[in-house]
Amino acid sequence: MEENFRDSIGTINEEGKRAWIYPKKPKGRFFEYRKYVSYALLLFLFSAPFVKINGHQFLLFNVLERRFNVFGFPFWPQDFHLVVISMIAGVIFIALFTVAYGRIFCGWFCPQTIFMEMVFRRIEYWIDGDRGAQMRLDKAPWTGKKIRKRLLKWSIFFLISFLIANVFLAYLIGNEKLLRYIQDGPMVHLSTMVPLLIFTAVFYFVFAWFREQVCIIACPYGRLQGVLLDDKSIVVAYDHKRGEGTAGRKKFRKNEDRDVLGHGDCIDCFQCVNVCPTGIDIRNGTQLECVNCTACIDECDHIMESIQKPKGLIRYASENEIIKKEKFTFTPRMKGYTAVLTILTGVLIGMLFLRNELEANILRLPGQLYQRKENNIISNVYTYKLVNKTTNDIDKVSFKLLSHKGSIILVSQDNFSVGAEQLAEGTLFIEINNSALTGDKDELKIGVYSGEELIETTFTKFLAPRSYN
Repeated sequence: MEENFRDSIGTINEEGKRAWIYPKKPKGRFFEYRKYVSYALLLFLFSAPFVKINGHQFLLFNVLERRFNVFGFPFWPQDFHLVVISMIAGVIFIALFTVAYGRIFCGWFCPQTIFMEMVFRRIEYWIDGDRGAQMRLDKAPWTGKKIRKRLLKWSIFFLISFLIANVFLAYLIGNEKLLRYIQDGPMVHLSTMVPLLIFTAVFYFVFAWFREQVCIIACPYGRLQGVLLDDKSIVVAYDHKRGEGTAGRKKFRKNEDRDVLGHGDCIDCFQCVNVCPTGIDIRNGTQLECVNCTACIDECDHIMESIQKPKGLIRYASENEIIKKEKFTFTPRMKGYTAVLTILTGVLIGMLFLRNELEANILRLPGQLYQRKENNIISNVYTYKLVNKTTNDIDKVSFKLLSHKGSIILVSQDNFSVGAEQLAEGTLFIEINNSALTGDKDELKIGVYSGEELIETTFTKFLAPRSYN
């Protein structure tokens, strides 16, 4: 088999220019399944920032105010270690899934593919027609009919891009603030409206022009699969043993015994190429551009039915299954990924349940030494920061020394409150008799109380005169 098709990507022609892809409108069993999955994910995407659990937005990624909610759990910058663990677990999960099932994420779950194939292309089919009609329209002169179709399509594309940008803004600033901005009008919040239009332009550029090149050029996942896939991975594959036979492919002719002539089941109709959204020929094997969208499976099954041949010439299969007839097995590499993923998931869940609702940090004021007071009292000055991660106010907050006898004196009033999802900070003094200290840098354990209830403990260092006994 010639490998010259690997010298360039599917969206570049021989002159090095953009080769525009006109995929045939897909239909079939897998396409129907993908529609159900896509619509469910779109519903989740558009509803998630407007759903609340225990007063928390279901998903929120407010980078500017450093507030994050994931599945209703609030996260603060102090919880960054949890985010890191979850990201590592996500990478391991993607690696495991790719090793086992190839690029199935791209074809079934990726937002780029879902928006492109299930939203924008379907609008294009509705306005411009199927593959042949689109090709004829692009080559046609700019008549009134073509201008009307182009303006209608571009206008709808822009409105959908603007809607997507607003939904993403709800993820960034919160749904309540977004709805308030909409009620106030764009002129009142120009500093937000300008970035919103920029995001709209980016989405419009991606889905109206850049399209499948995001998957081929911009997304690193296509390169990643080349490292992770092996001959045991389940991918969208062409059964070359059955399709080629001993004498290769041949166009279909009625009343011809292909088996006797040695020709395979592939009739070289090119329908699998015409329906591909990235413009590749799946018969050349696994390629960078393939997103495992299954459009070629549905189209090939339809052709096989029409010539009364078994389905599955193109199907989900591994190279070993096609060549050696081996069934899928859980390889040692998959077991290793699974073990690591299980450990990381267990650690993450455990840390989530052990996470305190109040985060307390008490640090010595930089550049300040201890002070000597009457009756052999040593005093240190500190700053405190309390982060309330709940949706309820924490009232009657006070500090108590748990490790030493001494006193804590707040600069502000005692028994203050920390508002829901708020940060409270201030200054305090800790005073301890020098005789109760064991060195020049004792570690203090401090309890944070709400009334009489201990809600958090924290530790800090206490500076004292060095003993020369």
